[in-house]
Amino acid sequence: GTFEVVGLTDPSAADLEVLGSPVLGGDELLPSLYAQGVASAVVAIGSNSRRQQIGRSLLALGFNLPVVVHPSALISPSATIGQGAVVMARAVVGTLASIGELAIINTGAIVEHDNRIGESAHIGPGVALAGGVRVGNRTLVGVGSAVRPDISIGDDSIIGAGSAVVADVPSGVTVAGAPARKLPSR
Repeated sequence: GTFEVVGLTDPSAADLEVLGSPVLGGDELLPSLYAQGVASAVVAIGSNSRRQQIGRSLLALGFNLPVVVHPSALISPSATIGQGAVVMARAVVGTLASIGELAIINTGAIVEHDNRIGESAHIGPGVALAGGVRVGNRTLVGVGSAVRPDISIGDDSIIGAGSAVVADVPSGVTVAGAPARKLPSR
């Protein structure tokens, strides 16, 4: 379950290395890296839509997108985790939970039983999702938020940090507060 890090690609390539691994250049190198035998890639991009876009490009090139799980994370044997998803330190993924492709379950987040986390969604650090919650594709649930059981949150929405979500949230909106309320569009 371990990989050798060959390096990173970064379109801005501002640094020569990151955490001891070399920055090889921009994303234009990906086809040649694959041709040279680099078969797996991890998409480490915070923007949900950009992570999804890059992930799909990597899959089209033939790359494998492994699931990355920190050793201190607790994952139920009945949970499913999609390719390219990342589960960070001290996160909990409960019974029959389903994590979508390229999703991030960040440090200390709790994804309880029967949750469905969409593709490229981001569950922030310290978030607590009660049982039966549905989180849409590319949605961000901000740090320290709590979501009551059986809530549905649509695609491309943002839940502000520290929010208490007690009612369904439609797609494409930003909510915040306790209880969470829709914020005006900018």
